[in-house]
Amino acid sequence: MSESVYAKKACAYVRVSTDRQEELSPDAQKRLITDYCRKNNIEIKDENIFIENGISGKKAEKRPLFQQMIALAKSGEHPFDIILVWKFSRFARNQEESIVYKTMLRRAGVEVVSISEPSIDGPFGSLIERIIEWMDEYYSIRLSGEVMRGMTEKALRGGYQSAMPMGYRMNRSTGIPEIYEPEAEIIRLIFDTFINSGKSFLEIARMLNDIGCRTRRGYPFERRSVMYILQNPFYCGIVRWNRQSRETHAPKDPSECITAPGVHSPIISRENFEYVQKIIASRARPRKSRGTSGIKHWLSGIVKCSDCGRSLVANAAWKGRPASFQCGGYNKGLCPHSHFIKADALENAVYQAFERIIPSERFVFEHILQEKSPDASEYLKKLSAQTYEKERRIRQAYLDGIDTSDEYRSNKAALAKERAEIEKLAKERGDSVIDGTNIKIPAEVHGIYEIISDDSLGKLIRSNAIRSIVDRCVYDKENDSIEIYFRLER
Repeated sequence: MSESVYAKKACAYVRVSTDRQEELSPDAQKRLITDYCRKNNIEIKDENIFIENGISGKKAEKRPLFQQMIALAKSGEHPFDIILVWKFSRFARNQEESIVYKTMLRRAGVEVVSISEPSIDGPFGSLIERIIEWMDEYYSIRLSGEVMRGMTEKALRGGYQSAMPMGYRMNRSTGIPEIYEPEAEIIRLIFDTFINSGKSFLEIARMLNDIGCRTRRGYPFERRSVMYILQNPFYCGIVRWNRQSRETHAPKDPSECITAPGVHSPIISRENFEYVQKIIASRARPRKSRGTSGIKHWLSGIVKCSDCGRSLVANAAWKGRPASFQCGGYNKGLCPHSHFIKADALENAVYQAFERIIPSERFVFEHILQEKSPDASEYLKKLSAQTYEKERRIRQAYLDGIDTSDEYRSNKAALAKERAEIEKLAKERGDSVIDGTNIKIPAEVHGIYEIISDDSLGKLIRSNAIRSIVDRCVYDKENDSIEIYFRLER
């Protein structure tokens, strides 16, 4: 059947919530919508059926396929005229968001239609639609309250309703967590070390990583993971719930936190747990207020560790100690090598790098070309640019704990090989892919150097100045060297 036969083109949005109300399955909703299209002479393509399973309708930004559908509806291609849903509650359960998105869609010439709820033309039709949406939102609020009350009652009875912490596994037949000894040994080691050695959270994290211990997800330990374990009352037999916001993960007021004795076996005695809390409280000190500038030093965030790629963190002068920088990964126990350097030494290294470059007027740097062109030469340039994006992604995977250091090095080596192959192919064609040999230094480098080397200027001015022309500085403590990667126009 040709496209011209159809009166309208449609897409379908199918969603099943995370709550337990009775509702149709995704397949059933899809079947009803396609039947509706068939009976009403409406065209719908498979690629225009968006299905989200187990997704709440309270917040639109947390529904990726919904956002994809809205973007497609607003595009200049105008691939469909209507969005079909089984019920308006599938589109949104927040009336304010529903009005915003429907208004946005109407401006793009797209309407939202419920196939199972009344649709009346004229002014009363819009009123009825608003009433239906209000009832859906009220139902959602009431259901949320009922779920919260039920979970609170369960928590107060010592029930379990969240993922098991490290050291435990849930016994599905009894519904009671059981101690998982391989992980429980690590938990005992953390508590014993903290009590008997006086080590900090960070020092314990490094110790665990050095002996090959990993978190339940296989990641290296960090300062915060050790701190969380030491402050989790589950290990002494207490169930804790509603400690933080489900959406932002920010800690709630202690009065909102629910604790109750559990029926599971403790790994740590109540006495030892309480003693650890006293030690933590005695070591705590109030946070220093941050300056309005948001940065501690004009080089903050731009100097990177040569080992792990993380930023070097600035530490302000304190009690006679000079201002300094240290690898953020090393501070968290994730980077094996210290990159400590005094702030004035780092500044001098940056100045010297500029001073070596400026008199020569020519130097080598990385220049990524991204102009679009259909010919082979431009395609090679595009491939070259993509290798730098790949490098950024594999570094981020390592920083996020997804890849190990061995995997990171292996990926970097493979990427270097790929880049070399592209360069070789480009040379054979006589093209320039990574342009950078003997580039004339533009006049702004001189001006930037004058700004950053002027101590009388504020850190924000100097920070913005160096960022306008420098992508990053990589500090290698072992070789006592610093590499500066400039961003220069051809």
